[in-house]
Amino acid sequence: MKKILVWSITAALAGFLFGFDTVVISGADKKLQLLWGSSDVFHGTIVMAMALWGTVVGALLGGIPTNRLGRKKTLFWIGIFYTVSALGSAFSNDPITFAFFRFLGGLGVGASTIAAPAYISEIAPAKDRGKLVGLYQFNIVFGILVAFFSNYLLSGIGENAWRWMVGVEAIPAVIYTLFVMTVPQSPRWLLTKLRTEEALNVLKVINPGQDVEKLMLEINQENENKVPGENIFIKKYRFPLILAFCMAFFNQASGINAFLYYAPRILEEAGLGESTALLSSIGIGVTNLLFTLLGIFLIDRLGRKQLMYLGSIGYIVSLTLVSCAFFLEWEGMSVAIFLFLFIAAHAVGQGTVIWVFISEIFPNHLRGSGQSFGSSVHWVLAAVIPSLIPVLFSSIGAGTVFAFFAFMMFLQLLFVAFIMPETKGVSLEALSKSLSKSNGGNTKKVEVVKKNK
Repeated sequence: MKKILVWSITAALAGFLFGFDTVVISGADKKLQLLWGSSDVFHGTIVMAMALWGTVVGALLGGIPTNRLGRKKTLFWIGIFYTVSALGSAFSNDPITFAFFRFLGGLGVGASTIAAPAYISEIAPAKDRGKLVGLYQFNIVFGILVAFFSNYLLSGIGENAWRWMVGVEAIPAVIYTLFVMTVPQSPRWLLTKLRTEEALNVLKVINPGQDVEKLMLEINQENENKVPGENIFIKKYRFPLILAFCMAFFNQASGINAFLYYAPRILEEAGLGESTALLSSIGIGVTNLLFTLLGIFLIDRLGRKQLMYLGSIGYIVSLTLVSCAFFLEWEGMSVAIFLFLFIAAHAVGQGTVIWVFISEIFPNHLRGSGQSFGSSVHWVLAAVIPSLIPVLFSSIGAGTVFAFFAFMMFLQLLFVAFIMPETKGVSLEALSKSLSKSNGGNTKKVEVVKKNK
C-alpha cells in the first residue's frame, strides 16, 4: 500500500500544477489589462482565458496519448508543457506571446485531467480508490492555495511582480517531471496493449497477498469484450456518457472557475480594498483545502452520491446568499463569508467527486476516451464562462449571474437524486459491466454488484 500511495501522490502532483496554473493569473489580472491597455472583451477572451482554451484542446486530444503512449509517458510530457509555459509567460512582452505560452500550460492542464485520474484509478484497490484518486483534487486545491499565497507575497515587489507570479510555477513543474519518471506503467493499460509480463509484475506489487492471476483474468475478460473500432459514443456506452456529461456540465455551471479566476475582482466589487481582496483570496484557498480533505476522508465512507447531495445543497444556499448580497448591496465581508461557504460546498462535493467518478464509469480500453469526453465538456464551459464574466458583470450585474448559478445547482440536485449511481467500493471491471447497455445501463445493478462482493 505504501508504494501505491507514493505513486498516487506523484501522479496527483499534476493536479498541483493544474491548480497553481489556473489561479496564478488572478493576481496579474488587472495589472496586465492596464499594462497592455486591453478592452474587457480582449482581456477576458485572450489574455485571461487563453490557458482555458488550451485546456479545452488538451482535454479533447489528451485521450489519444493517454491511450497510445500510456498514462505514465503522458504525465511526463504534461510536466514539460507546464515548465515551458511558466518560463515563456514570465518573459513575454506582449499579450499575444503571453497568451501563446499560457495556451501551452492549458494543454498540460487538460491532459492531466485525463491521464492522472485514469492512472491512479487503475493502480488503486477498489476500497481505497476514492481517496487515492481524490489526491488529485487535493493537489489541485493545494496548488490553488499556494498560488493565492504566492500572488499575495509577490504583489508588492514592483511593476514586474506579475512576471514572478506566473514564472515561479517552473520550479514545481521541473520537480514533478523528475518524480513522474519513477512510477510504473498502469497494469490495466499494459494489458490492453497485451504486455502481460510487465502488467503481472506491477500487479504483484500493488496487490500483495492476492491472487494476481485471478485479477488478470477478470481484467482480460473485460478487454476481450471490446469490439474492434468501438468508441464511447455507441449505444452500449450511452449511460456512462450521460453520467460523464452531467457531472462535468454541472461542475462548471456552479460558476466555480469563473469565481477562482476573478476572486479578487469579485471581492473588490463587493466593497473590499485590493489588498483585503487578495488576502481574502488566501482564506478562500484555505477553505478549499480543508473541505477537500474532509471530502477525501468521507468519499470511501459515505460514497460519491452522499457527498454530491451535501455539495448541491451547500451550493444552492451559498449562491443564493451571494446573489442577494449583490442585489441588496450588502457590502464588505458578508460577501466573502458567503463565498467561503460556496467554496466549502464545492470542495466537499463536486470538487472531490468529479475526477473520481468519471475515472470509474468507463471500461479499461475506453477510459482515456471517456475521461477525455468528460474533461472536454468541463473545460469548454470552463473557458466560455470565465471569458464572459467581465462583460456579464458590467452588463447584467453580479447578482443576476450568481442567481443563474444557484438555479443550475438546483438542477444538479435533481440529477444526483434521480440519475447518478453510487460507485463506492465496486471494482472497475464490475462497474463496466453494470453501466454498459448490454446490462441495461441500470443504476441499481451497481448496488447489486456491491452487495454480492
